Amino acid sequence: MMSIGLKRLFGAAVIVLAMATGGTSDAQPVQTAPNPQAQAPAQPQPQAAPAPATISAETKAARAKLDGYKADLDQKEAAIQGRTMSDTDLQNIRQQIEPIIADIRAVVDEQTPRLEASKQRLSQLGPKPEKGQPEESADVARDRAEREAAVAELDETQRLGRALLVQAEQLSTQIGDLRRTGFTRALFEQSDGLFSPSLWMNVVQAVPREFRALGIIAEDALEQLRRSATLGVLLLLGLAIGAAIALYVGRRSIAPRLVRRDRAINDPSRRSRLLAALGVLVLGAGPAIAGSWIVWVAFDSADVVPPRLEQVGRAMLSGLAFIAFVRALIDAILAPDHTSWRLIPVRDASATRIMSFSITLSTVMVVGKVIEAFNKAIAAALPITVITRAVFALAAALVFAELLRRFATRESQDEACLGPYVPQEVDIGGPLRSLGWFIVALIIGSVVGGYIALASFLVDQAVGISIIIALLVLGIAFADEFIGGSLRGQSRIATTLQANTGLRRRSLEQIGILVSGVARLALIIIAILLVLLPWGIESTDVTGSLRALFFGFNVGDVTISLSSILIAALLFAGGFTITRIIQRWLDNTFLPATDLDAGLRNSIRTAAGYVGIITAGVVAFTYLGLSLERLTIVAGALSVGIGFGLQSIVNNFISGLILLWERPIRVGDLVVVGDGEGYVRRINVRSTEIQAFDRSMLIVPNSNLISGIVRNRVRNDRVGRVLVSVPVPRASDPDHVAEIMRKAALAHREVMSEPNPRVLFKKVTENTIDFDLVCFVDDIDAAARVSSELYFDIFRGLRKAGIGAPAPAPAPEPEEPEEKAPKVEDKEDETLTLLKDKTPA
Repeated sequence: MMSIGLKRLFGAAVIVLAMATGGTSDAQPVQTAPNPQAQAPAQPQPQAAPAPATISAETKAARAKLDGYKADLDQKEAAIQGRTMSDTDLQNIRQQIEPIIADIRAVVDEQTPRLEASKQRLSQLGPKPEKGQPEESADVARDRAEREAAVAELDETQRLGRALLVQAEQLSTQIGDLRRTGFTRALFEQSDGLFSPSLWMNVVQAVPREFRALGIIAEDALEQLRRSATLGVLLLLGLAIGAAIALYVGRRSIAPRLVRRDRAINDPSRRSRLLAALGVLVLGAGPAIAGSWIVWVAFDSADVVPPRLEQVGRAMLSGLAFIAFVRALIDAILAPDHTSWRLIPVRDASATRIMSFSITLSTVMVVGKVIEAFNKAIAAALPITVITRAVFALAAALVFAELLRRFATRESQDEACLGPYVPQEVDIGGPLRSLGWFIVALIIGSVVGGYIALASFLVDQAVGISIIIALLVLGIAFADEFIGGSLRGQSRIATTLQANTGLRRRSLEQIGILVSGVARLALIIIAILLVLLPWGIESTDVTGSLRALFFGFNVGDVTISLSSILIAALLFAGGFTITRIIQRWLDNTFLPATDLDAGLRNSIRTAAGYVGIITAGVVAFTYLGLSLERLTIVAGALSVGIGFGLQSIVNNFISGLILLWERPIRVGDLVVVGDGEGYVRRINVRSTEIQAFDRSMLIVPNSNLISGIVRNRVRNDRVGRVLVSVPVPRASDPDHVAEIMRKAALAHREVMSEPNPRVLFKKVTENTIDFDLVCFVDDIDAAARVSSELYFDIFRGLRKAGIGAPAPAPAPEPEEPEEKAPKVEDKEDETLTLLKDKTPA
């Protein structure tokens, strides 16, 4: 007894000490160990903490709530550790924990402002007097004691709430790990393969027992029907079945009458096609779903079916609704009988083939699910269940394989018939077909190898993911058209918003693009969550991971496995792909709809790429369990290598960031770097690409652009100077020549009037006088062309004025005939030669 008391006293002291020293780490969530059952951390016990002598009513109510939550969490933790629970039970417990976490967080948040207010009231009294100083009065000491007690009371309540919050989050994570572990164990459980003789021997031995069970089930069903089958019940069931049959049969004629897809319209608008697709989907699947629901409600209300057979009826009715939904979905998207109303451009033969094979595949799946439900109802032996699932998984794989084979055969035939003029339409191409064959081979291999659960799961996932992708395509098309398209052009919504809000039309287009982008991202996230749902990953897991990413966490012993590395690599690849998609969306959709210049667009695109890649890397490292402290240690170890071998790379990277931020040069600028001149085409992480006038590309390191001298001809504006140098014969009139050059510049439509064109008398040579015409154009790209045109105009003006042309010759003098009559042709040739030398190529 003494040892037990000492152990309890020692345990309480340890808990109190841990709570007293845990203030600096309360704000950091704790990461659970990979094996929660083996390494469950001990939680602080609320009852072991010392309480103030007097506790307020609000604090008592808060602590009573926390005590209730504590008891509930302890009970749930003991339940999941004491026995092996099914996935459904674990899911129910986890759904009960989520509101508890929210309530505990609310209690903690309620205590925070009260605690801060109590600390401020305590600080108003100032620090306690030290030794040797006059003691404070009795009233002040009593007031200080009361305020200190209030602070301690609220602080202790908040500590208890945080400890319970950590326990609840750890318990939720532990349940998620248990669910994934159970899912993986059941998925990869191996039994006898389909072609195993022992499996078929066990089935043959179990058949007599199953026939006896079937007879018992039939007798129970007849007895149940005899007891409950009154005239009113039979009338109700007959009406329900009749209504269901009418809905099933009539849905094929309802949709064509209410949704008109006129074949005479060769090019309907996208909005019309989307509305028609929605109508076909709703009217094609809705009546079938309603019919199944009506029959189920009628049979459930009449109670004419034994409880064990209810799941069989549910599987049959839901299967019929599922087949109708698949057919309506494919008809809405591919429209096999209406080529011009098709949402995805595929060939008519491909659309018809996809429709027939999809209905066949769904029928095979539904029949397999119904027989599997019947096996559960009669408690069939395990070999019969295994062989049933194996046979239908193999049948589904063979149907899918035949579809892929038909596509390959028909595509080769089409190409042989059409020659090089093959229509550019979307079809099951090489990569998609290769993926399909890989899935088929994996399903068949799993069936043969005895992994029947894996084969059935792959079939369900392949069909489910295909349906999710089809719905995602339809949803994205609706978001783009009815959200972004409604704010583009002269639509009624855009006109109304522009009139009532005063926004510009371009601003409305930008808002529409952003809203449609957000809707598209939300649809993609929902689709990803639906795909991951069968794997045991829920939205709570995703939000928990994001919370750990943004708010930080403590890492103990890090366990890195190959699966973690592969998943981290896939996460990084997915983030990188999403980043590229966002960059492409910015380049092609959003940024062209703005008034930003090309340089700022490039900066936004590059910055988005940096943020996306860094975020993907952080997510991958977080999944591996590497904390920021460990990354800091690794970065410190690499700093020596960076200082020596990677110095230039880091220098260029930082210089690239400076270029993107300060923007001394931008994409599209005309720059001169050393002996090279050209237009900036792209600013990369390490270097900048400059396209010269001869179409060659200059690759300049970013550090050269930051530390070197760069001439940017369009830094402030795009105004360019045009210089035209014209030599004329020395005997020409300078004023007349200057006037001809000035008029040519003023007459050109692209020459700016401000600043005014100027003619400069440059120099006088032995045979010529040289003039320079200086003018400006508003776009430097037009400078060379304007210069050439001015040369032509000036040359025509000089010829018209007779400068350099033959003049009337005076009467020849006998003594000096050659000197008095010089050849004007020689001067003209001289002028032409000088003009050719000065004219740029």
